[in-house]
Amino acid sequence: MLQVGRKEIAYELRRSATASERRITITPGHVEVLALTTDQDDDIAGFLARKRQWVFNTVREMERITAGRHAVPRFITGSKIPYRGRNMPLTVRRTDAERAAVAYRNGFIVDLPHWVDGDADQLVASELKAWLKQRARHDVADIAADLGKRHGLTPRSIRVTDLAHGWGSCGPEGNILINWHLIFAPRKVLEYVVVHELAHLRVRSHGPAFWALIDAIYPQYRAPQLWLQSNQSTLESTWLLAFFPN
Repeated sequence: MLQVGRKEIAYELRRSATASERRITITPGHVEVLALTTDQDDDIAGFLARKRQWVFNTVREMERITAGRHAVPRFITGSKIPYRGRNMPLTVRRTDAERAAVAYRNGFIVDLPHWVDGDADQLVASELKAWLKQRARHDVADIAADLGKRHGLTPRSIRVTDLAHGWGSCGPEGNILINWHLIFAPRKVLEYVVVHELAHLRVRSHGPAFWALIDAIYPQYRAPQLWLQSNQSTLESTWLLAFFPN
């Protein structure tokens, strides 16, 4: 139990052998303290003492927001953000900085600037979307440069963008588009889609020659292809808009 003035805040203590730092995650009605397996009781007590005012303020703010809305904000500490085929934890922190910042360390960390008051749901969503799209661009560029160069497939351009339908396209002039929503899928699924569009630079149709080329470039394509087919409804834009509205 954490004592802050007259208020007692219950928390769950969890130890992790893989965590690199201590962390506190707060969701409505629940506080979790993540400690290292090497931590002694005094280490945890000192950590909680340094964080007690932040815990108190965050719990009180969450209670206020929850009481004033029918639904809890999606982008708060404890929310899960889909990323590369897994749902990763989100931590939202208040800082004295002037600008918001996003980092990824076994989960997403969004630092909010000091001037943000109250419900920061939309700002967190916007910052996360920008980070995820940039990560998708970086991944696509790496995949295209590696596999494309090895097999002599160089597009005129390749862009990561919002696509209303489909996961990618390759125009007749060699311009490739990749749906940024694929950042939510496992990395191998993104690799498969990039290879699929690169192959269209040489073979426009989906006949036997096309699939033979896919097999030559990326022989493990069947598993990610099946994953994409099985999870299409999860990745469709209608679902993602609930997380990341345009």
